[in-house]
Amino acid sequence: MSKRGSTVRVRLVLVDEGVFHHEEIEISSASLDDHDRLIDCIREDPAVLKRVHVDVARLCAAYRIDD
Repeated sequence: MSKRGSTVRVRLVLVDEGVFHHEEIEISSASLDDHDRLIDCIREDPAVLKRVHVDVARLCAAYRIDD
């Protein structure tokens, strides 16, 4: 389990008219701990949705970046 108040860096890979690019975001470890899958956390968690807008139609991949 992660400590409350800590964050996790996540890389989102998006496609826009055949061109791939990435964005890095930070989400709460607590939010991530509340979901079985990272994609569910990004798409459904109220705390994440309040801070980040993700166009899920363009989202190809999302993965945690470990320091």
